[in-house]
Amino acid sequence: MSDADAPARRPAGPLPPIPVTVLTGFLGAGKTTLLNRLLVDPALSDTAVLINEFGEIGLDHLFVREVKDGVVLLASGCLCCTVRGDLVSALEDLLRGRDNNRLPPFNRVVVETTGLADPAPILFTLMSHPYLVLRYRLDGVVTVVDAVNGMATLDAQPEAVKQAAVADRIVLTKSDLMDGREDALAALTARLRQLAPGAPILDATRGEATAEALLGAGLYDPATKIPDVTRWLAEERIAAAEAEGGHDPNRHDDRIRAFTIATDAAVSASTLDLFLELLRATYGEKLLRLKGVVKLADDPSAPVVLHGVQHVMHPPARLAAWPDDDTRTRLVMIVRDLDPDVVRRLFAAFLGVPQIDMPDREALMDNPLAPAGLKGGR
Repeated sequence: MSDADAPARRPAGPLPPIPVTVLTGFLGAGKTTLLNRLLVDPALSDTAVLINEFGEIGLDHLFVREVKDGVVLLASGCLCCTVRGDLVSALEDLLRGRDNNRLPPFNRVVVETTGLADPAPILFTLMSHPYLVLRYRLDGVVTVVDAVNGMATLDAQPEAVKQAAVADRIVLTKSDLMDGREDALAALTARLRQLAPGAPILDATRGEATAEALLGAGLYDPATKIPDVTRWLAEERIAAAEAEGGHDPNRHDDRIRAFTIATDAAVSASTLDLFLELLRATYGEKLLRLKGVVKLADDPSAPVVLHGVQHVMHPPARLAAWPDDDTRTRLVMIVRDLDPDVVRRLFAAFLGVPQIDMPDREALMDNPLAPAGLKGGR
């Protein structure tokens, strides 16, 4: 065998630690959209991605482009509640695949958390696990904040406060929807500067959230954050010890529920529009997140992708083909103070599924209390 045909030899001695960037932000802030924009940058061509979702069926990994072979969907459940198992196992699996040449070589890892994740246990694990710290280094935290819902989210969700406070970089999204609300945008920016005084705030709409601007922060240093960050990490040390003793409490209150609606039936565009309008108008404030792929009756081979946050429903995007072998309509919702069965029954009514003691589609549309956009719709 010639030297040219010989397999590449790994350099002698320990390998340099692989930088890890944690991408976080509350539900619907735009993490996956940002990730897709970053991954087309040649600087991230050798990046592996770990995606965590809260719910029964994961969808985000279907919409991450460019690094299909390097995308790993962590097991169902919020990463901050299962971090001591799923995250560690996934990072170890990536190393084994890289070391054994089963995976393409990668020189960076991005961990996209669920929007409900408390970032403290994730950071603690990356900074303290005895094996991971030899092979990885926590390079930085990028937090995505929705300009439209950001202030209300910080008021209502302690996880969102933590996500902002631990950030090395903050990416502001949807600022283009704040025309005429400059004072509200300024107030949000001021609050974010108080929570993360050392973190630059980059506007995604203006193209400021580039790979060069967001990555390569160095070595994550809690001492540069507000004092609460050091306290949260210290609390995680105690929580980790309790978990080893069999105690690992759920970090989310039982007011928040994640559920999935799935059906093989093709849905007409008008039915989908009417369902979403009633859902948004009636339960918008309780709808923390909606995402899904829908099989439309006019062309079942080309589904549409849905994204919604509370009262804001983004225009559906049509795909040229199904992103995986599952061609069912799948809607994943995360709600607060809302019984999932209420939404399931509502969807079934619009599909024409008979239900005892439930109005059908016609009755819903003829209801005088129905939203204006729903009345008389067909």
